[in-house]
Amino acid sequence: MKYAMILPNGAADEPIVALDGRTPLEAADTPHMDSAARGGRVGRVVTVPPGYAPDSDVATMALFGYDPTVFHDGRAPLEATARGIPVGDDELVFRCNFVTVVDGLMEDFTAGHITQAETQRLVADLNGLVGSHACRFHSGVSYRGLMVASCPAGAKPICTPPHGIPSKPVASHLPKGPQAEWVVDIMDRARAMLAVHDVNLVRRDMGENPATDIWLWGQGRPRSFESFAKRFDLSAACIAGVDLVRGLVVSAGMTAVDVPGATGYLDTDYEAKGAAAACALDEFDLVICHIEAPDEAGHLGDAEAKVSAIERIDRHIVGPVLDKLRSFDEWRILIAPDHPTPVERRVHTAEAPPFCMAGTGVQSIQERSFTESAAKESDLLVDPGHELMEYFLRS
Repeated sequence: MKYAMILPNGAADEPIVALDGRTPLEAADTPHMDSAARGGRVGRVVTVPPGYAPDSDVATMALFGYDPTVFHDGRAPLEATARGIPVGDDELVFRCNFVTVVDGLMEDFTAGHITQAETQRLVADLNGLVGSHACRFHSGVSYRGLMVASCPAGAKPICTPPHGIPSKPVASHLPKGPQAEWVVDIMDRARAMLAVHDVNLVRRDMGENPATDIWLWGQGRPRSFESFAKRFDLSAACIAGVDLVRGLVVSAGMTAVDVPGATGYLDTDYEAKGAAAACALDEFDLVICHIEAPDEAGHLGDAEAKVSAIERIDRHIVGPVLDKLRSFDEWRILIAPDHPTPVERRVHTAEAPPFCMAGTGVQSIQERSFTESAAKESDLLVDPGHELMEYFLRS
């Protein structure tokens, strides 16, 4: 049996006025997803346990078959694992977004999708800051940096993801809780440095959003996972353009497949990712392909871009993967967004997203297209979400 999972991050949505009351999945031309849905099962999956924020670290972990209530300790530790960054027992690792704050409001949680070269220069100078708490910064993919810091005893800061407060006052969402003052102090010192940095002077001259601030969140320490191979007795590989997912891959002992042009943004090379996924099926039992683009479009509030991303996923990834799977005697495919990122809200929501599963041994009960409304009409609900992997592989 060969298995493929396609994870279009944030593809689920709500009816949108600009799309005549349709969701992007309903508006998009997706013949391959719809073919899989009509020939298999459509349902919903609860990817976010009660009490957890509806973010990709939690939801994707669940889709990988790991219970977030057992294995989750923040987004930043997963990204540090992906990049091989050591974290000491007395340290916390934080996600460090470069953001744009204007008149006290979170204008842009990506600082205009600042370039890799620019963030590397900013990180080098951030590491030159002198403060009362030892910390070191690491650049990530575009705006997605990391900070590792020595942690005062009893420190349990409560931090808000910047993508959860678009156009909202940042003052009411700063880190708070036991010993949070040192985190705010680091952010304050960084703001002063960024205000006069050459990178930002040039970005302002070019009419681009400057990186006015760093935003620290998603903190924790790396945890050990039971390997996916031991858990499910299958070899697995994953294609992803973002460190969060690659951290899950490393933690689960899967193989990360590097694809040139996989950017983690709207301009990712869909065709290359689809070709790499199809090729990897020759070697591995399970191949996972994660695509960040629909989520980015949702945060931008761009319905047209989200529809386009979904159509490109269908054409360049789902189509070729399905063709490859059908060359094997036995196969299955699972298509599952991790969470909704509604265009009109520009934030994640915790509503159970749709999924569809097709292939050997999966019998269609009622032909349905791959949409949120079709999934809600189905009586198939997987809760808790980490059981979906077992259902997909073993049912």
